[in-house]
Amino acid sequence: MSEMMLDALWSAGLDTLTMVAISAVIVWFAGIALAVLLVTTARDGLFPAPWFNRPLAWVINAFRATPFIILLVALIPLTRLIVGTSIGVWAAIVPISISATPFFARVVEVSLREVDGGVLEAAQAMGLKPLGIVAKVMFPEALPGIIGGFTITLVAMIGASAMAGAIGAGGLGDLAIRYGYQRYDTTVMIAVIAILIAVVCLIQWLGDRSVAYLRHR
Repeated sequence: MSEMMLDALWSAGLDTLTMVAISAVIVWFAGIALAVLLVTTARDGLFPAPWFNRPLAWVINAFRATPFIILLVALIPLTRLIVGTSIGVWAAIVPISISATPFFARVVEVSLREVDGGVLEAAQAMGLKPLGIVAKVMFPEALPGIIGGFTITLVAMIGASAMAGAIGAGGLGDLAIRYGYQRYDTTVMIAVIAILIAVVCLIQWLGDRSVAYLRHR
């Protein structure tokens, strides 16, 4: 492989890392916020509000049900409004974040609902206020499941970033399409696949180790 192609792989890898890293920060905070709203406003939640919970759940389900490639195209006007363009690394962050947030929110919701009810009752008996129960009891107890779900979400986001390359988002997906597919360069295609596999394996290993540590601390 030529030095120019190695530089292209390095640059594309950094673009993919940028897309996924910034999107991951957005998804982490937005997903947890949505999950807390879903759990606390449910009928058996700390702040029962079915009138708010149901529409929120419908919106989240609607985004989850939409295939990423369709969402990618449908969000082009919003992407242009936010970042001023529909192509490039920063443009890809918008659809990746919007696509991954509902998925992660549902994962966090499940983890929060699995917290032992006895622990919550004990916290209430100790005089903890609802927000204190969420922050000091529910979230710490659910953290291993949340980290495990976030690991899965990150892997899905890497796949989405590669798919975004189909419409000029940049990154490894764009490189694989332009050189590996359109120019029939098998070496580039194999190199991109190898890099993506290595990154996914690393993320999964780190996620598994983090979950194991949190469960045995």
